[in-house]
Amino acid sequence: MKRITLGLCAAGISLSVLSGVAQAYDRITGHSFASRSEVIATQGMAATSQPLATQVALDILKQGGNAVDAAIAANATLGLVEPTGCGVGGDLFAIVYSAEDDKLYGLNASGRSPQGLSFEELKKLTAEEGKIPSYGPLPVSVPGAVDGWFELHKKFGSLSMAKILKPSIEYAEKGFPVSELIAYYMQRSVSARAQYPGFQEVFMADGEMPKKGEIFKNPALANTYKQLAMGGRDAFYKGKIAKEIDRYMQAHGGYLRYEDLANHTSEWVEPVASTYRGHTLWELPPNGQGIAAQQILNILEDYDIAAMGFDSAQYIHTFVEAKKLAFADRAKYYADPAFNDIPVQRLISKDYADERRKLIDPNKAAKRDQAGPVEGDTIYLTTADKDGNMVSLIQSNYRGMGSGMTPEKLGFVLQNRGELFSLQPGHFNQYQPGKRPFHTIIPAFVTKDGEPYMSYGVMGGATQPQMHAQILINMIDFGMNLQEAGDAPRILHTGSSQPTDEVMTDGGYVSLETGFSMETQRQLMKKGHILQGAVGPFGGYQAIMRDPENGVYYGASETRKDGHAAGY
Repeated sequence: MKRITLGLCAAGISLSVLSGVAQAYDRITGHSFASRSEVIATQGMAATSQPLATQVALDILKQGGNAVDAAIAANATLGLVEPTGCGVGGDLFAIVYSAEDDKLYGLNASGRSPQGLSFEELKKLTAEEGKIPSYGPLPVSVPGAVDGWFELHKKFGSLSMAKILKPSIEYAEKGFPVSELIAYYMQRSVSARAQYPGFQEVFMADGEMPKKGEIFKNPALANTYKQLAMGGRDAFYKGKIAKEIDRYMQAHGGYLRYEDLANHTSEWVEPVASTYRGHTLWELPPNGQGIAAQQILNILEDYDIAAMGFDSAQYIHTFVEAKKLAFADRAKYYADPAFNDIPVQRLISKDYADERRKLIDPNKAAKRDQAGPVEGDTIYLTTADKDGNMVSLIQSNYRGMGSGMTPEKLGFVLQNRGELFSLQPGHFNQYQPGKRPFHTIIPAFVTKDGEPYMSYGVMGGATQPQMHAQILINMIDFGMNLQEAGDAPRILHTGSSQPTDEVMTDGGYVSLETGFSMETQRQLMKKGHILQGAVGPFGGYQAIMRDPENGVYYGASETRKDGHAAGY
């Protein structure tokens, strides 16, 4: 078997308040932000956003599968049990650490726009709204996830795809109890998507979305998975599934065609590296947004973050201002590299960070952002096996349950990732036929002293690079452990300029989770930040850390989701 590591998707606790900061002070470990202990195991580890998917991953490992097999099995299960975040109608990105090769591999399994929809026609169709709609047939692009599974399996897989997909097929046929947060998001999806053909038939057989604890079955998806198990990736892109997608889209005003699916390919890419205080953060290059996390950390590296303190206005202000600068570049430069020469190495260079850092006023929030001149809902999961292989994998329909367009016979929703194109002629991210849109989903991996250290990710749109950076800052600058780093209250800035033509003119908004003091919030307002309350957009974290000295894995999972980390 090939040895690989993939980078993909105690005591009772009571909160007390000291100086306005909520902390779990009765935990005997002293890790005051941790909601629970890290999971520690030797033979294998999985961390996903749904307990059933985590158990499927562990079962695959115990059957002799490796980290890639486990990641694919978990993702297939999540496509069933968490359709609000992912599914085979969406795209996939992964970072894989191969222990046998001692190397990181990156996979971009994102799909392209329909060849039959021109920019001119799209402009006409969107003239009234002035933007690509969120739902319906227009934002649908080729689903890349299934090809991503089979690319990963061909290069690294150990067990057969039939064995890997068996657990999700059984859950789809026999049913599973819907968990709390997923039931909540399924209910929220109804108003925007129930009007589209097939959606109610697949997800609302009794006229309503399933509630928490109710048993949900998806026999159509079980049949789709069976076709994949028997016929491989071509069953999806060249067989009955592709033909059904074509028929459905033509019947309902869509532009995606059989030829778009048949011509689809994923791309193996080289992950790009940037250092932060002795740790190397690896991200995938655009069309994703991973390098924004590296840009943020490069700018912050010259500041003494630890001395500022976690609950300090100066830290939060500096972080937000660094984020604004990185996101200005994100809005201008991040796009499909097959259509543009993206200056990745310049954007993540220390010299460029030095130039951008000079634009930060320590006492005043910037109202506008500007890209620098340069030359030249989602699921995240991670797995690790006994041989040292780790997977960091992220997969998404984009907006929760995607476009709403649901081929009833197939049991899944088609993604609406095409919404993220620009309609501005000449923009790097301008819509063009056969082009991959700007992508928000990003897996991350960290090495230390040249050795694999941590596979992690934080799902959630534009939240992701901000939280990639914050997790590392929490661990490196503030000394938090793997679980505490994810549980600690988060900083979220929204309103930056976007690759979809929006321009920041008012400084945007800062949202702080419960746990930051009122005095800190007052100081931020004095610096000109606009604070805005928010519920739910702070991301979903999963992580596995490797301790080679003791020969163990540490696992951590997100308390903001139905997350579960487990090992054996």
